[in-house]
Amino acid sequence: MTTRFASAAEMMGRVLGMPGYAFPVIEHPVSSATDDELKARARAAIEHGCKLLLKS
Repeated sequence: MTTRFASAAEMMGRVLGMPGYAFPVIEHPVSSATDDELKARARAAIEHGCKLLLKS
């Protein structure tokens, strides 16, 4: 999810009965980011996603 749409995703989580549902968020926009910027964002999202999945 990008920062631009994170609030909409949070609202959908609440509407669907999952308030506080955690997900990785990357900077917006994606379309104008360089390849290196996208790789860095992807790495950060993967790291955050792994932490969320392994959280006990």
